[in-house]
Amino acid sequence: MYKTFSMELAGRTLSVDIGRVGKQANGCAFMHYGETTVLSTATASEKPRDGIDFFPCSVEYEEKFYAVGKIPGGFNKREGKASENAILTSRVIDRPMRPLFPKDYRNDVTLNNMVMSVDPACRPELVAMLGTAIATCISDIPFDGPCAMTQVGLVDGNLIINPSQEEWDNGELQMTVASTSEKVIMIEAGANIVPEAKILEAIYMAHDVNQTIIEFINKIVAEVGKPKHAYESCAIPAELFDAIKEIVPPAEMEEAVFTDEKQVREENIRQITAKLEEAFADKEEWLAILGEAIYQYQKKTVRKMILKDHKRPDGRALDQIRPLAAEVDIIPRVHGSAMFTRGQTQICNVCTLAPLSEAQKVDGLDPNITEKRYIHHYNFPAYSVGETKVSRGPGRREIGHGALAERALIPVLPSTEEFPYAIRTVSETFESNGSTSMASTCSSCMSLMAAGVPIKAMVAGISCGLVTGDTDDDFVLLTDIQGLEDFFGDMDFKVTGTTEGITAIQMDIKIHGLTKDIVTGAIQRCRDARLFIMDTCMKPAIAEPRKEVGKYAPKIISIQIDPEKIGDVVGQRGKTINEIIARTGVKIDITDDGNVSVCGTEQEMMDKAVEMIKVITTDFEEGQIFKGVVVSIKEFGAFVEFAPGKEGMVHISKIAKQRINHVEDVLTLGDKVTVVCLGKDKMGRMSFSMKDVAQN
Repeated sequence: MYKTFSMELAGRTLSVDIGRVGKQANGCAFMHYGETTVLSTATASEKPRDGIDFFPCSVEYEEKFYAVGKIPGGFNKREGKASENAILTSRVIDRPMRPLFPKDYRNDVTLNNMVMSVDPACRPELVAMLGTAIATCISDIPFDGPCAMTQVGLVDGNLIINPSQEEWDNGELQMTVASTSEKVIMIEAGANIVPEAKILEAIYMAHDVNQTIIEFINKIVAEVGKPKHAYESCAIPAELFDAIKEIVPPAEMEEAVFTDEKQVREENIRQITAKLEEAFADKEEWLAILGEAIYQYQKKTVRKMILKDHKRPDGRALDQIRPLAAEVDIIPRVHGSAMFTRGQTQICNVCTLAPLSEAQKVDGLDPNITEKRYIHHYNFPAYSVGETKVSRGPGRREIGHGALAERALIPVLPSTEEFPYAIRTVSETFESNGSTSMASTCSSCMSLMAAGVPIKAMVAGISCGLVTGDTDDDFVLLTDIQGLEDFFGDMDFKVTGTTEGITAIQMDIKIHGLTKDIVTGAIQRCRDARLFIMDTCMKPAIAEPRKEVGKYAPKIISIQIDPEKIGDVVGQRGKTINEIIARTGVKIDITDDGNVSVCGTEQEMMDKAVEMIKVITTDFEEGQIFKGVVVSIKEFGAFVEFAPGKEGMVHISKIAKQRINHVEDVLTLGDKVTVVCLGKDKMGRMSFSMKDVAQN
């Protein structure tokens, strides 16, 4: 027998089947929201994984194309690697769940979500988030939940709880908020320059809804939840810490870690590690966990100094940003480039422009999104952190960072009517010591402006960190966290925006939630910092978008033709359009509504192609003048091609003012001539005259 639990959520019924399917998983929730169906499972290994110093948790979000009645593309006709949306959804689920597992838990855990049916009114991502929380809470896996997630949209100035897919795609806000029974634990948002006050309102509206969901989950756990299993703790023994402190007193550790040079700090820690390895040479059990013990010792040292003494490792004030630098046009021949440096974090961004036909095709479950006109890619090579590692392509982190910077800039991009280009920006990480995604946002913005993309406003981003004490009001906010403060701190709160409002938020935390004072304070800190970055660093490098695209960028001319004339431009089997392309070297894209984009690098050839298209699509009238080429000579006259695939005849009597006996007396194949239209002859052909051009 299985049990079904239901609640009303944002005007629709959310129901959960427990014990119906997936009985061998540690926890399984068969989720239904409207007609959206997601199977969520939580499984854990019986024993901890050997030789690791982290919690091995993986979150999967599987998009099945049958969920929207589609057969996958490609040769194999089956789902392949996870889409970008699936990866980003997995990350959003992971971030609130991970902090709620025990810190000393080392058993492998997999949280899997399989989307089996999609109702456009009920987004599957939300259902998977809730299913993950429920499956984990009812399982025997140690978990300090429950937590709940709610999504918020903004349509016509009104906040909407759990918007439909259409409202989500077309609204001014796309926000996901996760909460425990007391605090906000995760925020992810894209926004169309929404003021901070509205963002805070949305966050705490979602937080209130989360409390009703948590009550629902608690009811389920009370009836069908399993007792949590015991596990083998991987905590560092207290006696090892005591022994380490005798050899390396706290004052020595403080001196080692408090420096603004990452390489110096790492060398100091290497020397301390070597000293401790020598001291514990006869204690193999301690040597096996010495690295984690030193890491935790550093963490406690840094946290104590920040929280109690307000002293940061590099000596900055709590709200001080590291030294800034920005420049544009550092890479020759590309369409746009910019470099942004903040302390030891340095990003070079390169912008490439192309015709709209090169927009990225998207094959996913959202019917409203079939292509991406703007693409931001982020690369994080090993050398940027002084490591040796072979590149295996972008991982989930790189995809997530790229998507965040992409989301940050979408609200300020011009429309396709204003700027008919597909746009790709690539952020290359030259050096990393904290918050490269926010540096990517700044460098991407400048790169777009350098490329001549008429963005509506400048966008900057910054990250705010946090160190907490034993009580809710014992905390310190840190503006512009570097790597060490990210590793040892409690929060990485990234915010991007313009002078008018926010365009994106991503918040990661390692504790069980944030108070309203922390959230409000972090958002204000980020606003102050991004305005400072724009005014003192970005604007001096490039204050506004360039008026024209660069000389190496493709130029685009857009014209509108009658949609019924599209076939004339394309020609039979593409013969006409291919001939225009062959003669001019341009690229031509035509939309179903008759918008024609001519793309090229030589203005003369682009103008020539446009003229050909206009000639082909013009309704011919008597008296029009055309330039053409003699392509055929007959006894009775000559045929002149005045546009690819378009010919008219000049009768022998209309070639010259004087009488001629043979066409060849005046014309030869390939001659360029000017003719005037006389209308159509009895056979329906265009009739031209050469001798009457002067009179017209």
